[in-house]
Amino acid sequence: MAIIVTGASGLIGTALTEALRADGQQVVRLVRRKPAKDDEAFWQPAEQVIDLAALEGAQAVVHLAGASIGGRRWSPAYKRELLESRVQGTRVLVDALRELSKPPEVLLSASGMDFYGDTGDRVIDETQGKGGGFLADLCERWEGEALRAAEAGVRVVTTRTSLVLSRGGGALGRILPIFRMGLGAPLGSGRQYWSWISLDDWVGAARHLLSHRDLTGPVNFASPSPVTNAEFTKALGRALHRSTMPIPVPAFALSAGVGEFAREALLPSHRLAPAKLTAGGYRFSHTSLDDALRAVL
Repeated sequence: MAIIVTGASGLIGTALTEALRADGQQVVRLVRRKPAKDDEAFWQPAEQVIDLAALEGAQAVVHLAGASIGGRRWSPAYKRELLESRVQGTRVLVDALRELSKPPEVLLSASGMDFYGDTGDRVIDETQGKGGGFLADLCERWEGEALRAAEAGVRVVTTRTSLVLSRGGGALGRILPIFRMGLGAPLGSGRQYWSWISLDDWVGAARHLLSHRDLTGPVNFASPSPVTNAEFTKALGRALHRSTMPIPVPAFALSAGVGEFAREALLPSHRLAPAKLTAGGYRFSHTSLDDALRAVL
């Protein structure tokens, strides 16, 4: 009984696939090109095409596919791509799951902490409602498509992911060169909370959820120890043995430089609590940012 993974070539997908195979699991990756290996199957969401035979009888599906939020400046066209790559892709996948005679037991579908919008200093667990903004609306529609799988008897979990720490890519990978040059600095006020999770803990939490049938719905993928952006800046400087700039990068300069992405993703505050993971018995490998950065770097 295979575990199907979309977005398997990405940072998280690659790490998860390797970990599942190390556990002895059979993993089948959905790819958008002609399959070249036995562990690949074809899908093309834009054309509403998917290999139903590969899904039939699968144990679980982990859906991670979607255009990169920080991949480039948000033009109106790219915002449509961000939305459609998630909403349409999830719709095609879930429609396929609903057609199966034997659907998977569980669908783990990616989402983001941006669902909550800017929440200031408040500690946010999974009971918090949706916030405002483009990314919050995107996450709501993304999760809504995934939740339709429950009508076919599939347990659905949406992973509201915080900043994933890995030197191999993602947000941390993009800012490492700046910090290594000693040019790291707080962003905006620096008082906004940045929730984070190590890549190892993201994978560990996903494996935990795949095997715990009582966990369902939205789950915060974040360590129990969120920090402010200013604290994150100092911790990353310490981990790299580099000084950081004492003067923050002004919000207006960030907006001028990277546009709406700054206002939606860099400057809002997300102080997440992983309430469901903690209550469900998951034990984090990294609860201290300093320890996590040392392990990652």
